[in-house]
Amino acid sequence: MADNPTPLTISDAALDVVLETRSLEDDPEKAALQVSVSGATMTEFIYELEIIQLDAVASDSAVYKQGEHGELSVVVPSDSTEVLSGAELDVAQGTTNGLVIRNPNKPDPLFGKELNLEGSLAEQATQVLNEAINPALASHGGFAELVGVSDENVAYVTMGGGCQGCAASAMTLQDGIKTMLLDALPDLTDVIDSTDHSAGENPFYT
Repeated sequence: MADNPTPLTISDAALDVVLETRSLEDDPEKAALQVSVSGATMTEFIYELEIIQLDAVASDSAVYKQGEHGELSVVVPSDSTEVLSGAELDVAQGTTNGLVIRNPNKPDPLFGKELNLEGSLAEQATQVLNEAINPALASHGGFAELVGVSDENVAYVTMGGGCQGCAASAMTLQDGIKTMLLDALPDLTDVIDSTDHSAGENPFYT
């Protein structure tokens, strides 16, 4: 097991929740909390938390103690240590035992995407929307379309389906669509949402 720098901290409230869960194990003192990244959405990582036995920990995982007296062993697999650096496990607001990970790191929205961008800036933006962004939005019944690109290279995007009228659409545009378009197309100067959200029907999130 690797003694790596602590990639993830745990608040006192979250520590109490985890220790209570661990106490249900047959041999709690030999069990640890493993935190890993199992995937990602457009804007956030997907996390997996589980109680495992210390003798089952992979040799290249980071293993360290949390709590004032080192009450809890925490395991982070090697492929999750970097993206969990600076993150905190805490109790979600408004709950007594729901856990949330607050992570300053965000997924690379273009990771694994191979885009052969050709044509005008508008045509390239449309390709990014169709091939990299809309497949993710489709799971929420939504889509994004390019309205046009201004002379100042500002892309105007409209959102439809489950994204129109969606309370989370501003975050989706800012953290997801805008980031992906600007990363993929450095010539773009900005991305603006031109959707009439007041006309949306049956948004995925309300």
